[in-house]
Amino acid sequence: MTRTRAGAGGFVRHVRLDPHADTGRYPFTLPVVRHLATVEHVELDAGVTFLVGDNGTGKSTLVEALAVAAGFNAEGGSQSFRFATRASESSLGDHLILRWGTRKPRTGFFLRAESFYNVATEIDRLDKASAVPLLPAYGGRSLHERSHGESFVDLVTHRFGPNGLYLLDEPEAALSPRGCLAVLARIAELVGQGSQFVIATHSPILLAVPGARILQIDADGEIERVDYDQADPVALTRGFLAAPERFLRHLLNDEHEDDAGVSGRRR
Repeated sequence: MTRTRAGAGGFVRHVRLDPHADTGRYPFTLPVVRHLATVEHVELDAGVTFLVGDNGTGKSTLVEALAVAAGFNAEGGSQSFRFATRASESSLGDHLILRWGTRKPRTGFFLRAESFYNVATEIDRLDKASAVPLLPAYGGRSLHERSHGESFVDLVTHRFGPNGLYLLDEPEAALSPRGCLAVLARIAELVGQGSQFVIATHSPILLAVPGARILQIDADGEIERVDYDQADPVALTRGFLAAPERFLRHLLNDEHEDDAGVSGRRR
């Protein structure tokens, strides 16, 4: 793939865990956080860094903590958002040390899929309270008036701009394949305009951003840089599409065997 560089990006160069953090309690007992305690730091790409891994490996926890350490609201939004509905974030962000580059981002946003409804509500509130309309920066109307996926695409299209720092947690959660392609194109465009992204994702489409750094987190919390073809979402999706009947036969046979075992034990 052709390398797309962020000429003036690279706002955060690497991240490391505070060596004085109390690692005997959650979230420091998570495998990925224990791994951070054993390495000097984790390097971030000047353009796009993807975090991939199975459910529960800690990639979303890590992106959320990066966002908090960078000064963003834990539920999402820009660095000026300070609302809170129900605190669910970990304390990891208070113990991450970011190495900043010589330049500071002109703008930024933390997109957390699971709490985006709350962010959209806060945007509506701020728009009504502000002397300067806020909604034009989000496509001209309330994000609640669009589908979940449309609001994500409009956010990336209208609110995200050049020389920005953007942290995204599973943005594909509301996106169709076509929506993923639109977001991929916008990310590549913004990287060319000096922006930096850190994204937790399961999407093989988004992972195809040219030149992105892909960091894969395994079940033991080990973080390994992999090529696009080696990334689990890509390899599993490609394998399934090439021979869905083989996957289904294996999955459904296992399910039937489990059911038979349960029925047999009940007799």
